[in-house]
Amino acid sequence: MSEKIVLIDGHSILNRAFYGVPDLTNAKGLHTNAVYGFFHILFKILEEEKPEYLTVAFDVHAPTFRHEMFEGYKGTRKPMPEELRQQVPVTKEVLKAMGIQIVEKAGLEADDILGTIAKQSEAAGLEVSLVSGDRDLLQLASKHIKIRIPKTKRTGTEIEDYYDVDVKEKYQVTPTEYIDVKALMGDSSDNIPGVPGVGEKTATSLIVAYGSIEKAYGHLEEIKPKRAKEALRNHYDMAQMSKKLATIEVNADIPYEQEKARFTNPYTQEAYRKFKELEFKNMLGRFETDITDVTDDGIGRHFKKVTMLDQAEEVFLQALNQEKIGFFLVKEEEGLLGLALAWSETKIYYLAAEGFLTAEYLISKFQDVLKKVKKAAVLNLKEQLWAIPKELTEGEGRNRFFDVALGAYLLNPLKSGYTYEDLAKDYGNWMVPSKIDLLGKLSPKRAYQEQEEKFLSWVCFHCHTALKCMDMIYAKLKETGMSHLFDEIEMPLVFTLYDMEQAGIQVRTEELKAYGEELAVKIRKMEKEIHKEAGEEFNINSPKQLGMVLFEKLKMPYGKKTKTGYSTAADVLDKLAGEYPIVSKILEYRQLAKLKSTYADGLANYIGEDGRIHGSFNQTITATGRISSTEPNLQNIPIRMEIGRQIRKVFVPKDGFVFVDADYSQIELRVLAHMSGDENLIEAYKHAEDIHRMTASRVFHTPYGEVTDLQRRNAKAVNFGIVYGISSFGLSQDLSITKKEAGEYIKKYFETYPGIQDFLEGLVKEARETGYVTTMFGRRRPVPEISSSNFMQRSFGERIAMNSPIQGTAADIIKIAMIRVSQAFKEKNLRSRLILQVHDELLVEAAKEELSLVKEILQAEMESAAQLAVSLEVDMKIGNNWYDAH
Repeated sequence: MSEKIVLIDGHSILNRAFYGVPDLTNAKGLHTNAVYGFFHILFKILEEEKPEYLTVAFDVHAPTFRHEMFEGYKGTRKPMPEELRQQVPVTKEVLKAMGIQIVEKAGLEADDILGTIAKQSEAAGLEVSLVSGDRDLLQLASKHIKIRIPKTKRTGTEIEDYYDVDVKEKYQVTPTEYIDVKALMGDSSDNIPGVPGVGEKTATSLIVAYGSIEKAYGHLEEIKPKRAKEALRNHYDMAQMSKKLATIEVNADIPYEQEKARFTNPYTQEAYRKFKELEFKNMLGRFETDITDVTDDGIGRHFKKVTMLDQAEEVFLQALNQEKIGFFLVKEEEGLLGLALAWSETKIYYLAAEGFLTAEYLISKFQDVLKKVKKAAVLNLKEQLWAIPKELTEGEGRNRFFDVALGAYLLNPLKSGYTYEDLAKDYGNWMVPSKIDLLGKLSPKRAYQEQEEKFLSWVCFHCHTALKCMDMIYAKLKETGMSHLFDEIEMPLVFTLYDMEQAGIQVRTEELKAYGEELAVKIRKMEKEIHKEAGEEFNINSPKQLGMVLFEKLKMPYGKKTKTGYSTAADVLDKLAGEYPIVSKILEYRQLAKLKSTYADGLANYIGEDGRIHGSFNQTITATGRISSTEPNLQNIPIRMEIGRQIRKVFVPKDGFVFVDADYSQIELRVLAHMSGDENLIEAYKHAEDIHRMTASRVFHTPYGEVTDLQRRNAKAVNFGIVYGISSFGLSQDLSITKKEAGEYIKKYFETYPGIQDFLEGLVKEARETGYVTTMFGRRRPVPEISSSNFMQRSFGERIAMNSPIQGTAADIIKIAMIRVSQAFKEKNLRSRLILQVHDELLVEAAKEELSLVKEILQAEMESAAQLAVSLEVDMKIGNNWYDAH
C-alpha cells in the first residue's frame, strides 16, 4: 500500500476557521478563534488520513503577488483583518512545536507551493491529500491527488472530497478545464477579473462544449447566446490573463525535501505548553505528557505527604511562625480528606486526614495557624469558610485572607474560570498541570486511593500557586487602581455571601407541588387550543413539526429553512405573535413549560433536609461585576407573567419572621445622572419628579400634566434603553414603531439630556483608547470587541462600553449595601438575616420583634452606600411570602 502525504493550505484554512468559529480571546487578549479552528480541522484530518508525511504551506505575505506579473492590473482582494493577521505567526509557532514542516517562499503563493509538492509527491508514488478552503486547487485533482475542502460550522467541521472524477461529476469539466471555467467567470475574492457578463453557468457550458478558452475563441461565431460571444470577442485578452492568474504553478523552485516532512508524534511537551497558553483545554487530552514535563520550576519534588502525628506537629509548629501561607482544604460529602499547606518554594505539605490525624485535629491545628499568620492565600475562599473560626470571619480577622481567584477576576473579568493552572500561567508565567490533567474524571477520594502521586500534585499545586500568585496579583490590583475595590468590596462580600448561602430560604414543598400541578393543567389546556387552531395534533416541543405546521401548512411568513427544518426560535415567533393568535399561544406554552420544568419541578431537587434551599452566589461570573445565582438560579424567576410571579408564594419566612424586600428605585438611571453630570436629569431627580413622565414631557414637547400613558411608557423604554446603549433598531422593536421614529426619539432624548450623549460618547472613546471602561469605584471592564474589524462585533463593543460603567457601578453599590446591612445585623445581635439578592433587590428574613429596626438599617445602609449627585431611594415592602413582599 502506498504511503500518504497530507498538504495543508495554511492561510486558506486559517481564513475559513476565522470566519467559521466565534471570536475567542485568551487571558492576554490574543484572538485565538482562527488558531483553534485550524487545529480542530488539522486533528480531524490527521485522524482520518493517518499520513506518513505532512506539510503546511503559507504565503509569505498577503497573497496577491501572482498578479504582479500583469502590469496595470490592480487586484481587489480585501486586506487581512488584524484579528486574523495576529494569529498567523501563532499558528506557525504551534506547528513548529509539533514538529510539523512549514514551507513558504517569497514570490510564491501557498497554492503554487502546494501544487508543486502535490505533483512531485504523486510522481514519487505517494497518495496525496491536499486540504484547502480554496476551490482553485480542484485543478490539481487526479487519481492520486484528493482535494479536501473543509467547512467550519458551529455544529462541527464538514469536509468535501474531490478526486478528478468527483470534479467532473460536480462541475461537468475535468480538473484542467476547471481552470478555464474559473478564468471566464472570474473570482473577486481571488483577484481574477474574468470576462464581464459571463457567469458560472455560461462559463461551464462554453468549456463543456469547446474544452478551453482558446478553442471557444476559435469557434467564436458559433457561440450562443450572442452576449457571451460578444463578451469573449471584446475581452479575450482579459480571459487569457485571467487564465494565467487562475493557473496554479506546479514546477515552482522551492526548497523541499520529502523526508523532512516525515510525520512523527506531534504531541510534544512544547506543543502542550503552547496549547495551555492558548487555553485550548479540550485539546490537551490528546497529549500524554508526564506531570513533571509541564512544570518548568521543578516544584513537584518538594511536595510531601504527611500521615504521622509527629511529622504533622512539626509542620504546624513551623507554620505558626510564618507571615504568609497558602492553603487548600480538600473536602467531600463525608468530610475532610486532608489539608494542603505551603509557605515557601520548598515547604509544601499535604496532611491526610487518616489515623491519628483526624479531621478535628487538622482543623483545630489549622485554625491556630490562621490566627497567627498575617496573610492566608487561597482559591475560592467562600468554599473553604466552613473550617474558618468565627472570630476570623468578622471584623479585622477577615483582612488576613486573600482570595487569588477573586483578584484574578477583577484583573480580567472576561475569563470563563480562574483555576490554579490559569493563575500560574497568567501571573507566574509557569506551566502546571490542571486538575483534569492529573485526576481526569476521578473524584478526589478515588484519586487519592488510585492515583496518590497525581492527587498529591493536585492539592499541592493548588495551595502553592495561591501563595505564589498572591503578591503578584495584588501588585497588579494596585497598579490598575483596583486594590480598594478588592479590599473594601469584593473580599468582605465573600463572608456576606457565605452567610446568605448558609441561611438559605424556606420553601413550602406542598405548595410547590400544587403550583406544578396547576401549571400542568394550564399546559394541557394550551396544548389543546394550539392543536385545535392548527387543525391537527403534533409535538409542540419539536421544532421540526412546529415549523412544518406554521410555515408549510399555515403558510406564515418569515420562515427560515435550515438543514434540520424551519427555525422556530423566539425571535422568529415574536414577529408573528401580534398577527397570529396561535403563535402567541405557542410562546405562552413555552413559558409555562419552562416554569414547570425549571422551577415547579426543578426547585424541588434543591430543597434540603431543613426545608430550605441553599443556593450559590457567584462573584466571578459576570463581566460587569453583578452577582449571579446558581443551583438554583433564584435571580431568574420569570416575573413578567402573573403565573410566573405566583411561584414566589412558595418562598416563606420561618415561624416568627416576615420577609422585608428592599428594592433600589431606578438605580441605574440615578447612576447615569451622576456619572454623566447632566444637569437636566439631576434637577429632575432633585425635584422628585416622575422621571419617565418628565422625560416624555420634554421629548414629546407636551406639558407635564398632559403626558399620556403611552408617551410615558415610550419615554420609560428610551430612559432604560439608553442605559443599555440601545440602537434605533432595538428601540423600534421594543416599541413596535419604525426605525426612523425610534431614531427621532433617541435624537430628542439627547437634545433633552445633552450631558448624557457627551458622557456615552466619551465612554466609547475611552474604550477605544484604553481597551476598557471603568465604574465609579474603579472596576475595569475590558472591551476587546470595540477594536474588531467586524461591524457587528464593534457595535456590540460600543454598547458594552456605554452600559458596563453604569451597570457595574450599580452592582458595586448594592454590594456595599449588602456588606453594611449584614454587618449591622451582626453588630446589633439581631436574629434577622439577609438571605437573597436579586440584582437591585435585597430580601431579608426579619424577626417580627426586630422589624422596625431592620427597616431602619436597610433604609440607612442602602441609601448611604454611595454619595451621588442624586439621592439613592429604596422601596420597601413586607409580606408573609416573597410574592406579597415584592
